[in-house]
Amino acid sequence: MAWESRSLLQMCRFLLVVILFLPSKTTSSVLTVNGKTENYILDTQPGVDESLECAVHNHTTDEELLWYREEGRVGLKSGNKINSSSVCVSSISENDNGVSFTCKLQSDQTVSISVVLNVTYPPFLSGNNFQTAEEDSDVKLVCNVKSNPQAQMIWHKNNSVLILEKDRHTIQQTSESFQLSITKVKKSDHGTYSCIASSPLKMETMDFQLVVSDKRTPVPTEAIIAACVVVFLTLCFGVFARRERIIKLCIKKRDPDRDTAL
Repeated sequence: MAWESRSLLQMCRFLLVVILFLPSKTTSSVLTVNGKTENYILDTQPGVDESLECAVHNHTTDEELLWYREEGRVGLKSGNKINSSSVCVSSISENDNGVSFTCKLQSDQTVSISVVLNVTYPPFLSGNNFQTAEEDSDVKLVCNVKSNPQAQMIWHKNNSVLILEKDRHTIQQTSESFQLSITKVKKSDHGTYSCIASSPLKMETMDFQLVVSDKRTPVPTEAIIAACVVVFLTLCFGVFARRERIIKLCIKKRDPDRDTAL
């Protein structure tokens, strides 16, 4: 009986050793990008080249690495995949702001690390800088703005801070535009409006010229059409009433010697 117990105990120990040495499906590998072990934001500027190097640590076998730009897979050369891999983001522009790059293990893509580009640049302004409007019409001055960090915006008129009139002036701002709406413009609204953007990097100004013209008297189109119809019908009735006389005159002109005696 004791022998059977010892045999059973030895078998259990053997099975335990076998289980401990079985390959584990759970990976303990850790990824780093440029030495950082967590997702992070990379501050950069337009025109700069940035290198991102991903490396795997605590791995027991060679690991293949994958790179993604947003949701798109980045093509890697064969010698730039195993255990460490790098990508170069060249000629960074304003459009790269907010773009993410993610490195993943091919064998377990839940193991990943991401870098988000924070591209800082001064304000850039654009828009239709010359507009005309009639009195009592509505007008919109739209100042398109791109900036990171987001700029502080203000409107000036003729080199002074614009005094907003209730129910006539409305300002709307988004991350990409700064709009001034004027309801029922007056002659006094004529002038130069300046869109001013201020950021820690730079202050930028763009001028908008607004020309207000006199209100034109609307042309009575319906009355003109009605008058033309009346004149046309009068001519038609006149021709119809004198049709016999007109026909005789036409015949006489065509054969003037028909009534002459021989």
